[in-house]
Amino acid sequence: MKKTFELTHPKIKVERRIDAVKHEVKKYIKRERNKTLPVDADYWDFDCKFGYTEAEAKVVHLSAINKNIDEAVAVPLTSFYIEIIAKPAQRKFIDDSSSEDDDEIVSEDS
Repeated sequence: MKKTFELTHPKIKVERRIDAVKHEVKKYIKRERNKTLPVDADYWDFDCKFGYTEAEAKVVHLSAINKNIDEAVAVPLTSFYIEIIAKPAQRKFIDDSSSEDDDEIVSEDS
């Protein structure tokens, strides 16, 4: 999804437009997550950008999109740009072999 959302509408209030934008983003993410994954992937990851214009868009985390939308409303804007691209990804596991030594309990009998 690469889209510039207009907040001004002759009949719809800004608050309802914001709710509609958040709903559309949430619906897009849900639709992408329900697609079948490739064989070598574990989950769907998302590359996200947010900005007041497409040229000013900066990389943001998926969970920060609603916060950025709310901040855009606080600044009197008429539109903003959101880009959300789904990509298959694999989980990365951390090797905890060094922590085995920390788990040992040493008891001293005096």
